[in-house]
Amino acid sequence: MPEYVVIATWPFGRTAVKAAAALLAEGKPALDAAVAGARAVEDDPTVHSVGYGALGNAVGVVQLDACVMNGKDLACGGVAGLENVRHAAAVARRVMEKTPHLLLVGEGAKLFAVREGFPLESLLTPESVAEWEKKRPKPRPPEKQPAWPPDSHDTVTVLALDKTGSLAGACSTSGLAHKAPGRVGDSPLIGAGLYVDDEAGAAGGTGVGEEIVRIAGSHLSVEALRAGQSPQEACELAVRRVNAAAVRRGVYPAQAAFIALDPKGRVGAACTATTGFQYAVARPDGAELLKAVEIGPEGKY
Repeated sequence: MPEYVVIATWPFGRTAVKAAAALLAEGKPALDAAVAGARAVEDDPTVHSVGYGALGNAVGVVQLDACVMNGKDLACGGVAGLENVRHAAAVARRVMEKTPHLLLVGEGAKLFAVREGFPLESLLTPESVAEWEKKRPKPRPPEKQPAWPPDSHDTVTVLALDKTGSLAGACSTSGLAHKAPGRVGDSPLIGAGLYVDDEAGAAGGTGVGEEIVRIAGSHLSVEALRAGQSPQEACELAVRRVNAAAVRRGVYPAQAAFIALDPKGRVGAACTATTGFQYAVARPDGAELLKAVEIGPEGKY
C-alpha cells in the first residue's frame, strides 16, 4: 500500500489534490484531506460549477449540494439546495458529526449551517452572473431543446487514502446551471455521487446527476471493488450501466464519469463517450492530470 493517494474530478481537481495531499503528507485523516480538497475548489471563483462563483439555477440563485463519507465507520452526511453558504462539503461534514441525520435540505440546511458558525454571503460574482446570462437556454421548440445545457454540471469529487490505510471522500457542486429551483442531483446522495467503505474502496461521480442516481453509480462501483474488480474495471462497469440505461430510455448520449480508489491505492476512471473527462491524482512523488477512458453505448454490462 502506498503512503497516501488522493484523486479528484476534472482539471480543477489539481487544486483539490494538492490541498488534500498537503494534509495527507502530514499524517492527517483522509476525511480532513478530502474536505480540504473540496474546500479549495469551493473557494475558486473561476470554477463556475462549485461553491463561490458558481452559476445560478433558473431564477439565478446558487443552490449547492454536497456530501461526505468516512470509510472506517461508514459515517456520512449531506446537504442539498444550500444557499448563501460557500463551504457545502464542510457543512455536510457537520451534518455527519453533529446530527443523527444523513441529509439536510434548503432552509433547514442553511439554518443548520448558520448555527454551526458558517457565514452567510452572496455566492455570485460579476463573472458568474455574466456566464449565467451567456448560458441561459435559448427559446426553442420542446423537441429541439437539449436535455441539459453543455458544460453545466462539473462536480468536484475527492477520494483520499491516508497513511493509516483509511479512505474517505467529499463531493461538492452547484449542480446543473439553470436547473429548476430545488432540483437535487447525485452529489449530496450517498451511494449515487459518493460511496466509501474501507473494506472495499471508494468511488464518486460527476456529470448529469439524474443519470448517476438512476444506477446508484458510486455504490455500484464500490460493490464491484468488493467483488474483486479493479478500480478501472469498476468505473467502466458504472459507465456501461449509465449508457445502457440511457439507450433504454432513448436519450443517449448520456453524460457521466466515475473515479475510484481502492485500499491498495490503485485508481481508475471512466466516462461516457465525448465527455472528455479528466481527473487529477496526487501521491508522495507528485500530482498529475490524466484523461479517462471513454466508453460508448455498444458494450454490454
